[in-house]
Amino acid sequence: MNDSTTFRNEDLPALFHHTDQAAISRQRESTQATRAQLLLLVTAAAAGALPSSARVGSLHVFGMLSALAYAGVLGVGVRATRRRARPQWQLNRSAAEFIKSLAWRYAVHGAPFGSEVPDAPQVYGTRLEAGLDELRKMGWEDPRTAGMVPAGGEITGAMHRLRGLGYQVRRETYVRDRLIEQRKWYQRKTEVSRRATAVWSWSIVLLTCAALLFALLGAFGSGPGTRLTGLLSAAAAAGIAWNEVRRHHPLIEAHTLIEQDLSAMMVVMQTTITESQWPSAVYETERYVSPQHTDWLARHSS
Repeated sequence: MNDSTTFRNEDLPALFHHTDQAAISRQRESTQATRAQLLLLVTAAAAGALPSSARVGSLHVFGMLSALAYAGVLGVGVRATRRRARPQWQLNRSAAEFIKSLAWRYAVHGAPFGSEVPDAPQVYGTRLEAGLDELRKMGWEDPRTAGMVPAGGEITGAMHRLRGLGYQVRRETYVRDRLIEQRKWYQRKTEVSRRATAVWSWSIVLLTCAALLFALLGAFGSGPGTRLTGLLSAAAAAGIAWNEVRRHHPLIEAHTLIEQDLSAMMVVMQTTITESQWPSAVYETERYVSPQHTDWLARHSS
């Protein structure tokens, strides 16, 4: 094999790069909106727990701060709804991964672009538009319509070059640059999720224990009172909500299962798969790494 034969994200179509960046931007926007709402709720609870003796004339300073924080929660929520950050994040991520998967299948002769297909570029264009049309029906904003991505060029030179190489080169390139790289990505994400799960789980436990302690002290007529207990409860609830939004635990299980499937597929591809079986093997591997498959595993994880 020619070791210089590589196929990276840089070799994918411009439409992939635009949708990938759009997904990252919208994910960041959605996450920041949720974080802001939770922080504002905790701020409102904290302001409510402070002494009401602080006044400016007849105005309760901390009471007004609490009211402003609650208003901020509503404002952030309205803006996030209008911006549709979360739906557009998910749609752009689905579009980017669909384009990436289709490009890889085309380049290495994966189904439905096997060696026997007489007009693979036309089939690729048809499949691409059919898949993107389904996303448009769900509200995906096609950047080509607004001229942000030029029409055409859906098949890059690198895709053509890799498709024109022999089976052994295509197989080794796919295993190294797609399958192994994807496995490493899942391993990194799993490790990040494990660390985040540990941090947030212990934070929630500590906040809940502190709230329990102050509640018990309050039951016997001592301690800082119900206001601090309420603040700690709000902080613990915000931590639980954030943990659920980030879906760390179900994603750990989903990513681990997919990484195991890819490991098994890598062994099969390098040992027993024949050239005639190759198109369906690539198709099956691409199914493993689709966002829909990850979502299904995350929803059905124990």
